[in-house]
Amino acid sequence: MIGKGGAEILEAIERVGSISGAARSLGMSYRYVWDYVSEARSILQEPLVDTWRGGGKGGGGARLTEAGKTLVKEYRAAERCVDRALQGL
Repeated sequence: MIGKGGAEILEAIERVGSISGAARSLGMSYRYVWDYVSEARSILQEPLVDTWRGGGKGGGGARLTEAGKTLVKEYRAAERCVDRALQGL
C-alpha cells in the first residue's frame, strides 16, 4: 500500500495542509492523490488523512491521522534499513 510515492503523497499532505496543495506540490492531479488516499482507507480499513470542508477564504484542509503519521514513520525507518543494508554490499 505504501511505497516511495505513497510516502511522498502523505508527507506532502501533512506539510501543505491540503490534498489539492499536496497534489500541486508533487506535480500530480488532485484526482490521483484523492484516489490514493481513498484507496488506502479502503484497504487498511482506517483513515490515514483527516479532511474538512471549508467555506470562504480559508477553504478546507487535510492532515494525517495518527495512523497516517505512523505509517510514514515506519516506512521511512524501513527505507533507511534497506539503504544501510545495500551500502554494505
